[in-house]
Amino acid sequence: MSNKQEGTRNKEIRVRMAPSPTGFLHIGTARATLFNWLFARHHGGMFMLRIEDTDAERSKTEYEIQLIEALHWLGLDWDEGPDYVDGKLVSKGQFSPYRQSERQEIYKKYVEQLLAEGKAYYCYCTKEDIEAQQQAMAASGLPPKYTGHCRNLAEPPANWQSRVVRFKTPENKISFHDLIRGKVEFDASLLGDMIITRSDGSVLYNLAVVIDDHLMGITHVIRGEDHISNTPKQILFQQALGFPQPIYGHLPLILNADRSKMSKRKNKVALEEYRNAGYLSDAMVNFLALLGWHPKDDREVLSRDELIELFDINRVQKAGAVFNQDKLDWLNREYLKKMGDEEILNALMENGAWRMENRTNKTLLKKIIPINRGRASTLRDFIDLGKFFFDLPDYAPAMLVWKDGNANDTAAVLKTLHEKLKSISPENFENRGVITSAVQEIVNGRLNRGEVLWPLRVALSGQQSSPDPLEIMMVLGKEESLRRLRMAMDKISNI
Repeated sequence: MSNKQEGTRNKEIRVRMAPSPTGFLHIGTARATLFNWLFARHHGGMFMLRIEDTDAERSKTEYEIQLIEALHWLGLDWDEGPDYVDGKLVSKGQFSPYRQSERQEIYKKYVEQLLAEGKAYYCYCTKEDIEAQQQAMAASGLPPKYTGHCRNLAEPPANWQSRVVRFKTPENKISFHDLIRGKVEFDASLLGDMIITRSDGSVLYNLAVVIDDHLMGITHVIRGEDHISNTPKQILFQQALGFPQPIYGHLPLILNADRSKMSKRKNKVALEEYRNAGYLSDAMVNFLALLGWHPKDDREVLSRDELIELFDINRVQKAGAVFNQDKLDWLNREYLKKMGDEEILNALMENGAWRMENRTNKTLLKKIIPINRGRASTLRDFIDLGKFFFDLPDYAPAMLVWKDGNANDTAAVLKTLHEKLKSISPENFENRGVITSAVQEIVNGRLNRGEVLWPLRVALSGQQSSPDPLEIMMVLGKEESLRRLRMAMDKISNI
């Protein structure tokens, strides 16, 4: 563990992650959270979690709980912010509440300050007024924005029904240094006067986040490239309120192999989907860290402690980071290799989604783990590849016939196998040498090994592709192996 992780945190560096509880944790948000965590831990800084739930209609407590649970699964801890212990909400640190929905009274004080200083004003324009203004500007070849109609009103219009508060946007250039992109510049005159409070008085995201970052002492804002358009707006609010400007860094987007943007319609984008698919937390953290960043020596298999020690935000790339599924599978296999059979068994049993009634036989499950090690890329594969051990799938009788063979010959082979294996004691069924010798005697009487081993494989697994049929018999045991052979004999007799 890095020395920078030990002892008191360096409070001069404070970063935050502020997910919206409107769904499962997005893979992009998980990557951004990891980069903030690595940055904080590398420098011995403070990492904070905040809940940005200004979207009242879509924000749900259950999503907040799932987000926090997902971060726990990734092994990412935070120094300040909300957490759940035994299903109950607790807060770490001094800035509770951390939900934006519960901080509206704090925000309104700053809105009142902007109004009092003439940096904001009430706007009474209706939705129809705004649409008409934008259409007129578009017709004149101008970028659509608010015209500033209410900027200099001496008094409210008669019979007004609702109002919002707008910020008086200065028409100047905004530039800032981005940790990843270097100098970034925007023309603020294109923004128009921005709404900062809705008609119900609630404060919108861009102002709320600026106030939160200031009050919580955030020094660095590291987030996805899709937020870069928010940055000039937030800088303008910081300048108007006299707040210091944090240092910004915008991470590259995560792209598909064809360099298109990942989307919910085409891709698995929720971290929960990968967890349920059987990817390991260690492998996922390792994989996410390499999406847009790499260490100097280009190593690829890195523990959390190694990532903390090596992380340098200056090595984050500007170009989009391609989500390589093959690489994730490879990394997951590398981590599976490091796990003992008992560790894998425990991981399988801990996942409630996989503990189906007919799969709670831990003894049988443990036996199939070493057999499927070479074929499994995920924890889930151990279950999926081993399904036939628990439930023999129905298969067509014709599958039992080897290549150009016939049903009669196959029936004879199955009968001979049944009689030969029946003579072996249950104890010797776990002896590879005894089973091999018995089957080899039958193989020796045939022109091709496949004439014997193929129908044996299908009879035991119901599949065309499976582990070695001798290994299958050793796992199933004598009684179940003979039962499956009898079922195969019945099937082949009906051809």
